[in-house]
Amino acid sequence: MPGFAAVPVALALCAGLLTGPAVAEPRNDCRAGPSGCYGLYTYGYSLGLHPSTSPHAVRAQLTDHFWLFPVSGGCAGRIRAGARCELLGGNPVEVEYIGNDFFQINTLPGHQLGRGMHIRFAFSRTLGFHTLTVRAWQDRPTDCTGEAFCNTVNRVFAWGTWRVLAQTLRFSAYAA
Repeated sequence: MPGFAAVPVALALCAGLLTGPAVAEPRNDCRAGPSGCYGLYTYGYSLGLHPSTSPHAVRAQLTDHFWLFPVSGGCAGRIRAGARCELLGGNPVEVEYIGNDFFQINTLPGHQLGRGMHIRFAFSRTLGFHTLTVRAWQDRPTDCTGEAFCNTVNRVFAWGTWRVLAQTLRFSAYAA
């Protein structure tokens, strides 16, 4: 039943996009969501069946053991809002928010795609199936993201990178 497998993912994607934040967020800028912003991508990844694990537990496992994330410097243990890290390739980011079932980072000056790109990692569960939804947007396009070729390369690289993260979480969620 190929259509049946897509239903939990589609529902989880919608739930991940509509889930309200567990912390207060600004409502008048792009960090509250991509409405009125320069959207880059939204990807959904299945983390498999984990009926006794909550989305909060999966998020907490990742943010408490940040070495599971593709990070190369700083932040290898537990992260909190305001922490600054380097993602693989020497790309500096800052942790903007950590909510009950999501966390969000912001790119800093020196990042290959420029500063001001917000990436939200939201976790949801539908009928025991967990989903990671990764959504990225910017306050305004940069030289890279405003150009079709560079934006395409970014999307492909991001899809692959976050897919590796999802595969890691697929197995580590059992320990959450």
